[in-house]
Amino acid sequence: MYSPDAQISSQASAPASGPGFVKGLGLFSATAIVMGSMIGSGIFIVPAEMSRGVGSPALLIFAWLVTAAMTLIGALSYGELAAMMPKAGGQYVYLREGLGPLWGFLYGWTLFLVIQSGTIAAVGVAFGKFLGVFVPAVSQNHWLWHPAGNVGLNTANLAAIVVLTLLTALNSLGVKLGALIQNVFTSAKIAALALIVVFGMVARNAAAIAANFSGGAFWHGAGWTTLHPVQVGSTGPTVLVGLLTIVGVVQVGSLFSSDAWNNVTFTAGEIQNPKRNLPLSLAIGTGVVLLLYVACNFIYLAVLPLHGAPDAGTILGRGIQFAREDRVATAVMEQAFAGYGARIMALAILISTFGCANGMLLAGARVYYAMSRDGLFFQAAGRLSAKSKTPVVSLWVQWAWTCLLCLSGSYGQLLDYVIFAVLLFYILTIVALFVLRRTKPNAERPYRAIGYPVLPAMYIVMAACISVVLLRYKPQYTWPGLLLVLIGVPVYFSWRAFGRTQNREVFEEG
Repeated sequence: MYSPDAQISSQASAPASGPGFVKGLGLFSATAIVMGSMIGSGIFIVPAEMSRGVGSPALLIFAWLVTAAMTLIGALSYGELAAMMPKAGGQYVYLREGLGPLWGFLYGWTLFLVIQSGTIAAVGVAFGKFLGVFVPAVSQNHWLWHPAGNVGLNTANLAAIVVLTLLTALNSLGVKLGALIQNVFTSAKIAALALIVVFGMVARNAAAIAANFSGGAFWHGAGWTTLHPVQVGSTGPTVLVGLLTIVGVVQVGSLFSSDAWNNVTFTAGEIQNPKRNLPLSLAIGTGVVLLLYVACNFIYLAVLPLHGAPDAGTILGRGIQFAREDRVATAVMEQAFAGYGARIMALAILISTFGCANGMLLAGARVYYAMSRDGLFFQAAGRLSAKSKTPVVSLWVQWAWTCLLCLSGSYGQLLDYVIFAVLLFYILTIVALFVLRRTKPNAERPYRAIGYPVLPAMYIVMAACISVVLLRYKPQYTWPGLLLVLIGVPVYFSWRAFGRTQNREVFEEG
């Protein structure tokens, strides 16, 4: 009997018949993709909202430590899958092989629709927004075409589209050029984060240190019996919750800031010695970034008091909680360099967002390439350029959708919707690790997940608990994201019904 699912699996392992990927990514480049994709603008902004939620220096740090632990466990677990299946598409392939083609498609569908494209759009517009610090004509309020609401073309999203077009064109020329850009800008943004830590230590403020660390202030509000107010949804009632629940609620910020570390797995077909370099890049990249993230939060607490007033006239008076436009890092740099801090921070964020967009553009196209080879995406997206050996059509399809999201003005809201979906797919991929240990016990595993089965099981439990908390207290972030995933189910079966699985050309990476 004919089985579309079986055909997908067999075609994925068919012999090479087309131009192959260039193995142009070494360990440094792979690590740069991990780090560069993780660091966008979140670490500079989200601590403000998180601090308003927890109201405690200790709980702010604890929330970041929970995120760090989960991300490291996830990366170490993915390392086994990456070394076992070093194929273009990464997480899509792991879900397809572990849980079946439907789950792989749902991940790729959500990735293309919102997760990857929406993040790239948001990062691109952030670039335009901070470019406005140096070029005032670039602004979200300077409309060139404005049909309604936030929809239209302004100079900020025009800057985003120009940057995304440039980066897509450069990545179309070959993975080595894309990797060079990533290496340069990731190095620059790591240096920028390190400078925040260094300058923050110089600018540390005695009043802030006393408010956040002296006389038990650090642990204030962090007791097991302390209750914290949380509004249910956008318009629901405010309820009181305990320590673990409030930490789960604010994880939206820290998890989003630490996301996209898995992007390097999408490029596995182009990594030199992937069975060694993929696990190493995941471990090194996530470890360094998370260490810097925790250090930055300690610096924020050493320079600014956690608590503040929204209408205060000074940086110290507004504190971390009410830093202007939530730009905590900018407030820290203003304390260190009065009158120049905002520009220094804007330059750091321009570097950060440029590198982040490049890494995500490079990586995301490889997933749609892999989906196309399985007959689950536009057929042309599964071809590699004969000259550059890159999935050029996939890159430009991704570019087109991302630019539409830039013009829609809704990418920020869409990203809020998929936080839960992102976490769901991480859980499912770790589940696939357990499944593959059982179904393919003799498969080659150059690297085995550290702490298996305890650490991967811990990840599933922790992520599941956070998901339940978000379903209960942040329904505006969770149910729409779940709906976006579920819409992919009829799309998957419709795609198969139109014969894309049976009658497509098979494209192999070599």
